[in-house]
Amino acid sequence: MSISENIAAIQSEIAAAAHASGRTASDILLVSATKTQTADTVRAAIAAGITACGENRVQELVEKKSQNAYEGASVHFIGHLQRNKVRQVVGQVDLIESVDSEVLLDLIEKQAAALGIRQDILLEVNIGREPNKSGVFPEELEALSCKASKLPHIRLCGLMAIPPIASVPGENRHFFRQMYQLFVDMREKSYDNNDIQYLSMGMSGDFADAIAEGANIVRIGAALFGPRMNRQI
Repeated sequence: MSISENIAAIQSEIAAAAHASGRTASDILLVSATKTQTADTVRAAIAAGITACGENRVQELVEKKSQNAYEGASVHFIGHLQRNKVRQVVGQVDLIESVDSEVLLDLIEKQAAALGIRQDILLEVNIGREPNKSGVFPEELEALSCKASKLPHIRLCGLMAIPPIASVPGENRHFFRQMYQLFVDMREKSYDNNDIQYLSMGMSGDFADAIAEGANIVRIGAALFGPRMNRQI
């Protein structure tokens, strides 16, 4: 199938999952995970209806932006953000989805202040407590949220998570359910000068389950583009 056919198929599945959860397709943002994809492929995806692209690697983000690959779409940074790469990301993306420490918050705040902007972010939660993944544990989230909400050049917009991979369909739904409760709790706290509206979770293999449990951003790569290919930058 072509990229446009894949996108149409995924959008149909998103619409069905949204409807089943009492929402509509317009309530769910499809972020195309464009890691290892070329600028031409990204342009083709946008031409086929993609409105948001997600990059995992700063080098790829910089390269594709230099080629105007994202024209017509918003850009999210969805990978682990190294401290020494903050300057290359702040102000270059619409949303940083993967903020997981006070140190990173401080660096983003400093760079955003220098640019005279307010950077939108999500806080990443390691909901499965996996040692090889980034993100704060649930019990650490409130303190990080409070800090983020007080920084004048950061806008806290919600949460992101990458739950453990399910070995059978539906196995990780309880993680999505836990994330939704954290999201609801965050919204109820009504942090000043922030906009808690996004819960980003669900990828190619489990996005329908994530939507069923409350996700309103899903990040999909392989189901749109096929298996990833290694590409040298």
